[in-house]
Amino acid sequence: MLLTPDEWRVVAFTLATCALSTLVILPFGLALAWLLARRRWRGKTFVETFITLPLVIPPVATGLLLLKLFGRRGPLGSFLFEHFHIDVVFTWRAVVVAAAVMSFPLLVRAARVGFENVDIQLEEIARTLGAGPLRILFTVTLPLASRAIGAGIVLSFARAVGEFGATILVAGNIPGRTTTLSLKIYEAVQLAQDFVAYRLVIVCVLVAFAAVWLSERLTRSLAS
Repeated sequence: MLLTPDEWRVVAFTLATCALSTLVILPFGLALAWLLARRRWRGKTFVETFITLPLVIPPVATGLLLLKLFGRRGPLGSFLFEHFHIDVVFTWRAVVVAAAVMSFPLLVRAARVGFENVDIQLEEIARTLGAGPLRILFTVTLPLASRAIGAGIVLSFARAVGEFGATILVAGNIPGRTTTLSLKIYEAVQLAQDFVAYRLVIVCVLVAFAAVWLSERLTRSLAS
């Protein structure tokens, strides 16, 4: 399977922005997953429901909300532009934002399972030996939950690669600037370039297969 230089650029751009989006959500996802797994607090059910919404509402609806938030007249977009001269909508940043929002729930759900499976008694033992909260987190909790977290990271990345609906609304399909694999496939189908579309579909399938396979391996090793 030979890709053209332009198609390789699209693949590279997609993988890079999706990797960046995964890195961006990682600290926030882990913090929220830990809070959901280990703490009881008012509004917890609301937060659990809210972060799950991107998985169940149409992606274009999420994209529309992001467009209103990050547009120059939106609350976040106007703040970023007025104070930092940063545009988000219809730039590569919008691709990262859309991918991050759509993949965030998968990371939180997987990491939460990992934290819930960590034996609290091991943390208590470390505490009795003089370890502080941060040391316990980085030397006991995170290592024991690392396989579930790894599975969540892989699934989040795979979900970001496959993102379409939110991306096309908030980032558009600007050649050389915001075109991702999904958008390129859509464009090829619209132009009746079926052979191009099929080549890129194969790339998507390979990336998705590798991600799901790795996630399953991590999940099964966690269960065993």
